Amino acid sequence: MLFLMPALLIGVIFLQIFLAKKRSKWLGLIPPMITLLNSLLMVLGIAVYDGMTGGASVMLIASTFLTSNIPTIVLLGIYFGCREKMKIRSQLDKMNIQDLD
Repeated sequence: MLFLMPALLIGVIFLQIFLAKKRSKWLGLIPPMITLLNSLLMVLGIAVYDGMTGGASVMLIASTFLTSNIPTIVLLGIYFGCREKMKIRSQLDKMNIQDLD
């Protein structure tokens, strides 16, 4: 179990990089959407629980939502970083083609 979690994390990061480099921009958004849906499920699970007062449940829901979306933010950062690099490379290719003409 100690080696499974880091291996799974590294695998998800490599999958995100692989999907973000694809031509279709929607493929790279699949892993962040999965983690976002997971965080929403966590929040809904807490919201269904009735054992807390209003203020305590709002604070718990907010903190759960923020902490469970850390992977979403990391995956979106990888996505936008890869897409920006692809955009710059595409612009450089266009400049090189124009220089040849």
